[in-house]
Amino acid sequence: MNKKPTYVAFATKKLENDFEKLHKGKYEDEQLYRFIQRAIDDLKKNPMCGAKIPRSLWPKQYIKNYRITNLWKYDIPNAWRLVYTIQEDRIMILSVILEWFSHKEYERKFGY
Repeated sequence: MNKKPTYVAFATKKLENDFEKLHKGKYEDEQLYRFIQRAIDDLKKNPMCGAKIPRSLWPKQYIKNYRITNLWKYDIPNAWRLVYTIQEDRIMILSVILEWFSHKEYERKFGY
C-alpha cells in the first residue's frame, strides 16, 4: 500500500505572513521561526506527532472558523505551542496550522 504524501499549510494567508515575518525579526523571533520550521518538517514526516486535544477543550472559534474535526498540539521549545488540525482525503494528508502561542496564551485559550 502506498503511503499518501503529507503536506503542511497555514490556515490563513495572514498566519503564513506572520510566520515569514518572524524570519526577519529580532533574535527571539528568528529562533521561534526555526522552531516552527522544525515543527513543519516533523508534521510532514508524521502528521500525528503532536498530542491530540480532547474535543471538550476545543475553542469554539476553531470549530466555527475552520470546521475542524480533530485538533492537535505540538510543543515547541521555550514553552510555545503550535495548534493544528489534520485533513485527509484519498490523495493526501494535510496538516493545517491554526495558531502558535506562548504556553500562557495557550492555557488561557484552552481554559487550563
